[in-house]
Amino acid sequence: MAQLKLDAVQSYLRGLFGPAVKLLSVGGIPPTGAKDELKGFGYGEPVLVEYELNGSVERAVLGSARPDGGFGHDFLADKAHGVVLAHETFNKLPRHIKSLDAGVITGDGRLMSIGEADNFFIFDKFVGGTEYFRDLEKIKTAGMLTELDRARTTGLAEYLAGIHAVKHDAPELYVRRIRDLIGHGECIMGLIDSYPSDWAFPYPGALKDIEMRCVDWRWKLRGRENRLCVEHGDFHPWNILFLDETSAEFMVLDRSRGEFGEAADDVAGLSINYIFYALQQRGSFDGPFKELYLRFMDEYLGKTEDADLVRVIQPFYAWRGLVVASPIWYPNLSDDIRRQLFNFIMNVLDSETFDYLKVADYLA
Repeated sequence: MAQLKLDAVQSYLRGLFGPAVKLLSVGGIPPTGAKDELKGFGYGEPVLVEYELNGSVERAVLGSARPDGGFGHDFLADKAHGVVLAHETFNKLPRHIKSLDAGVITGDGRLMSIGEADNFFIFDKFVGGTEYFRDLEKIKTAGMLTELDRARTTGLAEYLAGIHAVKHDAPELYVRRIRDLIGHGECIMGLIDSYPSDWAFPYPGALKDIEMRCVDWRWKLRGRENRLCVEHGDFHPWNILFLDETSAEFMVLDRSRGEFGEAADDVAGLSINYIFYALQQRGSFDGPFKELYLRFMDEYLGKTEDADLVRVIQPFYAWRGLVVASPIWYPNLSDDIRRQLFNFIMNVLDSETFDYLKVADYLA
């Protein structure tokens, strides 16, 4: 990481207060630090900045996030969250010290303000193509597969096998990713809370039962920290873009929840949709989507030889099952299909080893 320089502080102050501001000193906070000027400082170390503005000497503290992870501060986005939340809330609480601004430190040590931000954006390159879910809709209507359909499924399995082969040694991050799977607002508990408060399908208390079983799975996945790998994090047919109508070349969109995670996340994210579309087309796990599901799983497991996948995928299937069974996302599902999806969630969570050849049994 770049060290912050004095000229960067001066430039930042001028951008914040105007050209008349004059930097006087940068140093440690008394009594623990000297007032002598520093040529740079390390991230995570609060620094006292003295400056003159409109004839008055002012003092402010420049703080930055620690570079290490843990305790939910593993990603740059976590550090941004802490800074933005602090700036948003400090000035609203009586007697709290005042936040003057919030910003980012660039790779070359410059300071850039984001203090007036109301929202954030990302500026992506546009790539033309067709989302994979449109393929699935065509298959559902036609009731048959083409060789291109098969080739695309094979390519998706090979892609995941390739990125998942890159491992990452950060045991505490794996624990966090499993914790997030259970408790994050975008994951299991968040999905459960998005269901109507009086939800009683397929029986009263079903959602509570699912949540409690998923908490048990958090502890079952302890000790598997060596599985942490590169992942996409939201690998489903709406985030896969095939570049033209005649090839299996694709790009992916909207990577989520960080660079590293559990391989089962991506596998469940895509494969649950083959199950879901089979139910929509046939009312059961049969037909062309069953073929694609088995092809995908065979190809992926053949490439990775991941024997432990069947011992960790259960809560990820529960999460993705809650998505496709959701009355918000899919309000027009028949009771029969929704019931089979809930059967799948509960039966999979009750299975210590998942057998991908017995999906029909889990739906029953």
